[in-house]
Amino acid sequence: MAELAVRGGTPVRPEGYPAWPVHDERDVEAVTGVVRGGRWGGFPEPGPRADEFATRFAAYQGGRHGVVMSNGTVTMEVALKALGIGWGDEVVIPALTFSATPYAAMAAGALPVFCDVTEDTLTIDPDQIEAAVTPRTRAIMPVHLGHQMADMDRIMEIARRHSLAVVEDCAHAPGQRWRDRGAGTFGEFGSFSHQSFKILTAGEGGSLLTDDEQLARRSHSLIDCGRPKDPDEKQYTFGANYRLGELHAALLLVALDRFPAQQQERAAAARRFQELAAEVPGVRLLPPDPRITRWSLYTYILLIEPDAFAGAGNERVCEALEAEGVGCWTGYPPMSRYDLFQPALSRLPVAVEHADRLDPAAMSFPVAERAALRETVYLDENVFRAGERGVEDAVAALAKVQRHAAELRDPRGS
Repeated sequence: MAELAVRGGTPVRPEGYPAWPVHDERDVEAVTGVVRGGRWGGFPEPGPRADEFATRFAAYQGGRHGVVMSNGTVTMEVALKALGIGWGDEVVIPALTFSATPYAAMAAGALPVFCDVTEDTLTIDPDQIEAAVTPRTRAIMPVHLGHQMADMDRIMEIARRHSLAVVEDCAHAPGQRWRDRGAGTFGEFGSFSHQSFKILTAGEGGSLLTDDEQLARRSHSLIDCGRPKDPDEKQYTFGANYRLGELHAALLLVALDRFPAQQQERAAAARRFQELAAEVPGVRLLPPDPRITRWSLYTYILLIEPDAFAGAGNERVCEALEAEGVGCWTGYPPMSRYDLFQPALSRLPVAVEHADRLDPAAMSFPVAERAALRETVYLDENVFRAGERGVEDAVAALAKVQRHAAELRDPRGS
């Protein structure tokens, strides 16, 4: 008789985990207030609720200025355009990230230059950044991935030495702090996503943080069809409509009220998970860098050793964990194997001019490829919002799958 739920056995946690997003009457009241007030959209920009959220979120992260917009992809595009980065420029990006990161660089007209990641954090390798810098390099876009942050000490030192801008991709990192400094406040810009699955969500939306008032005004102009935001100079930009409506902003304000307690709950549960999961054979944990002084995970990334799972890779292991009631996925593929990354289809001049450098078949990222294609398991955030029992069940499911991994080889479960 099969033991694993994926083969018909009894799941460890048949009730699953708490739903996301969290909502209650406060959300209903917030949206109702916008509807009844009659100001639904984002024009004039910023709307009062969008402005309030931007101000409060920037303060929470430790930034001076916040600009909210339609999503966390255009945030990065706007950041690069506000910095004057475009045709002929290069932007250094990790090979392991969502396709939006290189898309943003290309949408601005720049060439994304990919670097492999480190084995202990799966974030961009600073040594490879050094090797990638050319006279055309204008910016570094580090990505804080899962429960880790990129090495901001090394990255900022490299950026200063080469006079490069830094745009942090913080889609996974609201609430994170590095040496008591908030994610998204190190370089010229920090970009955040408020998409449905992110831990500070309104279904859609994105935020840019910056300490530079002029960059903030330029960003406001770029998302408001190029309208001047400097009342004295009346400077236009070549912008588009990337404004965020007041309905989404109202939801974000309520979400921000809940966020600190959720952050603390997830961090405490993840620490307990690490203590228990360290005993599971064939599982390699990636403890958060000790320089992360406030931990706020979007998803927890662990690695499995296929040999310890009867040769099964992360795809089969994730399927088995899902059947046990533990939400997870294999994570982002490396850019060399990523179906969503299709630069040739863009027909942008940068893609035509650099077709050889943007050809995934010509790319090689040994660390990212080994980890992402066979080893990474991304545990959903709700595993860490279910108390001690939720953590214990997740570890029990992981141990069960490892113990009975031979069942993953036989489709009949015998």
